[in-house]
Amino acid sequence: MRRLRAAKDKIARYLMLGIAIFTILFLLVIGLSLFFKALPIMRAKNLWVLLSSANWKPFKGDFGFLPFILSTFYVSLIAIIIALPFSILTSIYLNSYASKNVRRFFEPVVDLLSGIPPIIYGVWGTLTIVPLIANKIAPRFVEFSTGYTVLAGGIVLAVMIIPLLISITLEVFRSIPKEMTDASLSMGATKWQTVKKVILRKSISGIIAATVLALSRAFGETMAVLMVCGNITQLPHSIFDACYPLPALIANNYGEMLSMPNYESALMFSAFLLFIIVVLFNGISRFTLNQIERRYQFS
Repeated sequence: MRRLRAAKDKIARYLMLGIAIFTILFLLVIGLSLFFKALPIMRAKNLWVLLSSANWKPFKGDFGFLPFILSTFYVSLIAIIIALPFSILTSIYLNSYASKNVRRFFEPVVDLLSGIPPIIYGVWGTLTIVPLIANKIAPRFVEFSTGYTVLAGGIVLAVMIIPLLISITLEVFRSIPKEMTDASLSMGATKWQTVKKVILRKSISGIIAATVLALSRAFGETMAVLMVCGNITQLPHSIFDACYPLPALIANNYGEMLSMPNYESALMFSAFLLFIIVVLFNGISRFTLNQIERRYQFS
């Protein structure tokens, strides 16, 4: 009987190890597949030119990815700047201040917002955010704007990732032992002091992890951003300029003009760039997170 239990335990351990290894291998396979597909354009063009040039003229063989890279970063940065404070404050309210009836109403609504297809957010952005920027916001700062801008993409993307951020940060707050908050309140601290000194302090690593997850989604979002950014190949000089993120470039052009020399390879290079950006960002964030956890552990 003991041998049977030991054998089952060993099988389960190796099975889970195999699944973990398969997950890592799957990530490597995706990266290598994109790399080999992008290899022709990297052999034909200097890598630095591909990354730093703003010339995108496929008919002439010019493939400069700088406008697409900057557009991706600008839209994602605006989205996280808008979404993160809103999500943290909402999570604090639901966790520490809201009554049970309020939480019972709002939490299913947040889950419902997470399940709305991106195309719906794109349509909503086209019908509301784009005209709002073109007619109300942009005229206060620039002479003319179509509304299909970096700002529109950032706002729509922020609305999309807010439910995800709220759900994760709320779970992070709830993972803090109730005894810690009760002890703080029993010592005479107000609710806000408890939130600031206990809940937020102990949740910093979870908040960073939630932000990384939301940014990873923001980097790769396609349809909603594609519908409101304008999709013009140019270097955006302000938030009221049109832009062209990497996911929109792939979605708009893959399947068309693939007979053109190096065109398919260029699109695969943009996919490989997006893959590398997300992997590097997650790696750097994981390292930063470990440093923060270590600092709080010994403080």
